[in-house]
Amino acid sequence: MDPMSLRAVLIEAFAAAPCQGNGAAVVLLDEPLADAAMQAIAGSLRQSETAFLLQHKGQWLLRWFTPTCEVPLCGHATLASLLALGHWGVLAPGSGLAFHSRSGPLEVALDPLQPGRGAIVLPAYPIHSASPSDQLSQHLAEVSGAPVERYWTSDLGYHVALLPPGSSLDGLDALATTLEGPARNGLVVMAAVDPGDPQAPALEGSKADYQLRFFAPGLGIPEDPVTGSAHALVAPYWLGATAAATVVGWQPSTRPGGMVCSAASSGMIRLLGSGHLLWDGTLHYAPSSTGGSARGESSNWAGWEALLPPG
Repeated sequence: MDPMSLRAVLIEAFAAAPCQGNGAAVVLLDEPLADAAMQAIAGSLRQSETAFLLQHKGQWLLRWFTPTCEVPLCGHATLASLLALGHWGVLAPGSGLAFHSRSGPLEVALDPLQPGRGAIVLPAYPIHSASPSDQLSQHLAEVSGAPVERYWTSDLGYHVALLPPGSSLDGLDALATTLEGPARNGLVVMAAVDPGDPQAPALEGSKADYQLRFFAPGLGIPEDPVTGSAHALVAPYWLGATAAATVVGWQPSTRPGGMVCSAASSGMIRLLGSGHLLWDGTLHYAPSSTGGSARGESSNWAGWEALLPPG
């Protein structure tokens, strides 16, 4: 079968500068593509997530795939999808829309003045107090030099460990190789930033209030560089702890970046961040018996129909 020619970009999302932040490929579909085909493309592109955008009857549908599986929510690839629509001229500066996803409708909008900047609204899933395993607690104390102060699980499936204020997260590089059990599908390790530290990270002139690192080897992501869904998950905690209207979250990975977080309506979290276009091109994909269904087959709608809004 002749290959499909699909518009695609790679955008480094939540990046303070080029070649930082979290890279996400965004693929614009003309028609539904089967799950196996999207998984094969994501596996080849090898980004933390690849986003697939499909417009259907005036509505934008959005799905996210890691190199090994589909995920229900991805913040940085949502920001990348928004910036991609701006880059392609589909969306004008200052304009917004809703992406329909497995996590419901997600409101997004481009900055009216600053190109490459936008806001996305993600659900703030509840977190529940829990206790880490003895092995994880001991290991985190060994690699960070600090005890776990609090620990939570979440409805998103992520686990969250809070270290004492000012704790360094530099020693966590190999954490993904030792994670076991449910935490393998998402572990957030976070701590408050010491405001008196002259080396404290800053974003657009504002010092970070907290920093985190995120590990998800169970999802095919040993470490995610800058994770919007993780910041949306913990932002309510930091907004409450600081009693501030906004907080700045930073992620000190090997590709650092951050975002400004604030409360939105209906228990959602608004994330404001920037992205940089790394490449823009055409993706050529030939459907096959192992890589997905042919064009136009109704089976390609499986997985997409659930995203459609009622009516």
